[in-house]
Amino acid sequence: MNVPKNTQTNTVSESDESSCHSSLGMPVRTLLNGVLQIVLLLGIALTMIDWSIISKLTNGEKPFENSFELLRNVIPVMIVFAILSALITLIVSGVRVAAQWERGVVLRLGKFRGVRGPGIVYVVPFIDSVTFVDTRLLTLNIPSQQVITKDNVPAAVDGVLYYLVREAEQAVLTVQNYRFAVAQYAQATLRDVVGALTLDDLLSEREQIQQRVAEVVEERIKSWGLHLDSIRLQDIEMPEDLKRIMSRQASAEREKRANITKSEGDKIAASNLAEAARIMATTSGAMKLRTLQTIDGLGTGQSNTVIMFPIEFVESLDRFTETVKNLTNKTV
Repeated sequence: MNVPKNTQTNTVSESDESSCHSSLGMPVRTLLNGVLQIVLLLGIALTMIDWSIISKLTNGEKPFENSFELLRNVIPVMIVFAILSALITLIVSGVRVAAQWERGVVLRLGKFRGVRGPGIVYVVPFIDSVTFVDTRLLTLNIPSQQVITKDNVPAAVDGVLYYLVREAEQAVLTVQNYRFAVAQYAQATLRDVVGALTLDDLLSEREQIQQRVAEVVEERIKSWGLHLDSIRLQDIEMPEDLKRIMSRQASAEREKRANITKSEGDKIAASNLAEAARIMATTSGAMKLRTLQTIDGLGTGQSNTVIMFPIEFVESLDRFTETVKNLTNKTV
């Protein structure tokens, strides 16, 4: 059972994408419109202006008898210029520019006409429409998802998804907003995969989780003309009380390993001491040499006081004790 998800996503809408294309095409349209307007103005000046009027003005003569005659000559020129100027502006408005990493999906009267770009793309105003698609590697943030694991432990998992558009036509015509669709499908898949795991599996098998989520998402979005590059889990959040319990468990586990290591060391040390004692017992003079080494080690400290005790006396005492013990055994 999964906790209701957070519906907020960090996706980019299609309107946000269109701002890039308008900024690319605007300078080109402005330049073309300005050049054509100048050419139109010069053409009208050369074809429609009465040069006899210009000659009269240069000679200081009065070209018109009244203002009505002036308007009768000027107004047609202005009307023609306005009509042709509007027509040029309309034609130039269909110019679009697609960057090297962009492809434009062109629809004519609602029907697919083709994929254009990169470079200059012309669409017929009021008839054609174009939607530009970014074909670079895109990054999509997966917000923190509240999930209940298989062993009923609440956890929050977030990640990041890397994908790209391989078929611009399918990405535009198959799904309404492919970025939003990928984000929602990746969130749902992440919750489903994590919800089928225990907490220990969630913490220890991150690579397997990423691979499983990537396989499920890739299988679905490839029909949308998209390709999933990779998906990475960023953080796994758990309740604070569970963190404290896990900390105590980890501390107990470390203490257990420390005790085992210490006991194994004591066992090895005891075995080595027994072997050393056996060698000293069977080797003449070994105990004396060990005693001298111990005395030499104690004598290096200024606060140590060493009292020498004859080893031979100890050995004689041991032999005497052994003899008395043997005699007692025989008497009994």
